[in-house]
Amino acid sequence: MDTPPKGPSGETIDTPRHRALGSTSRVSILRLVRAAESGVTATEVAERTGQHLSTTRAHLDRLTKAGLLVKARASGGLPGRPAWRYRAAAADPAPAAYRDLAVALLGHLSRSGGDVKATATQVGQDWGRQLAAAAPPSEDPVDTVLAVLNGLGFSPRRQPTADEGTRTEVHLLTCPFLELVGQNPDAMCGLHLGVVRGALRHDDAPVVLEPFGAPAACVVRLPAARRAAGRQP
Repeated sequence: MDTPPKGPSGETIDTPRHRALGSTSRVSILRLVRAAESGVTATEVAERTGQHLSTTRAHLDRLTKAGLLVKARASGGLPGRPAWRYRAAAADPAPAAYRDLAVALLGHLSRSGGDVKATATQVGQDWGRQLAAAAPPSEDPVDTVLAVLNGLGFSPRRQPTADEGTRTEVHLLTCPFLELVGQNPDAMCGLHLGVVRGALRHDDAPVVLEPFGAPAACVVRLPAARRAAGRQP
């Protein structure tokens, strides 16, 4: 049996990552993506590197599977199905119990048919309600959402908006499930959307989760506190 290689301080080297970085082209692409805070598409990378688009996509997929990049669809509020956008992965892992749940969900969805994102959102709502029930009590439902997201490792930050009386915006500065997002973005982003709805205790609230909605952050848009509070069960 092969012995995993060791680093200079005795740590085990992450072989998939080192193999992914064994190509000069992939190293250059990784640097390019890291320099683009709001993420880049495969087409943009191909244009900047001069590589064929199919070759670029293969390199991006390899970096994503190695956990060095994460991909998501950023619509910018426009209709239609947008292209994948890639961003560098740089988050701490989620607590083991949460990761186990997410892995189990991906395994279940991969074996079942139907609308993957809708199913994941429903699971997330149930999960979010449970997490909210265990969070510190608060009169502001948005504070409960922030507590739940912070406990999961998303480093949420409430942002000022021009219409704070009707809408609240939260930036997620990290994602503890990045490599799982890379495996199934629709399922994982749907799960996170559902968690927010469940934590808000308003399943049909007009909540939007926008991957890459801001430079270096995903954006959650939800009703302002007084509207959300008025609809709690």
